[in-house]
Amino acid sequence: MKKIFTLLLLCSAAFTYAQSDSTATLPDLTVKNIDGEDILLSDYGRNGKITVISFWATWCKPCIKELKNVNDLLEEWQEEYDLELVAVSVDDSRNAVKVKPMVNALNWDFDVLMDPNGDLQRAMNVANPPVTFLVDENGKIVYTHTGYVEGDEYELEDHIKELKK
Repeated sequence: MKKIFTLLLLCSAAFTYAQSDSTATLPDLTVKNIDGEDILLSDYGRNGKITVISFWATWCKPCIKELKNVNDLLEEWQEEYDLELVAVSVDDSRNAVKVKPMVNALNWDFDVLMDPNGDLQRAMNVANPPVTFLVDENGKIVYTHTGYVEGDEYELEDHIKELKK
């Protein structure tokens, strides 16, 4: 009986992986940007650009380091790859008031979205930030990376280059 259960569990996991990996797209969820305007996340997948979506929080030091480092490369990436960066804050409603002042202090000039209730975080299966998604020009999620160590932005760029071949 134990072997049958294990076999069923493995088959189920393999089926789930096969189903999810090749067709993952951005969910049709509306969130607000830091100015309070409604943004449909899936629109980023429909604009014909490569999109990097980074889940972060004001209290997450690796998240901030990653976004600072990507921001340093962003202008070059925009010119070379026609890319856009979207940062999704997962700060809860208590900490959400810190997001806009931090973004302004760091001079981040990319879209910042708010997910204080965690709806988008759940929809994209993000457990803890930082989590980065790479979305191709057709709206398919082609790469996901969890965590951050110095230099991960260059690995991300390698995946971006693959999309432009």
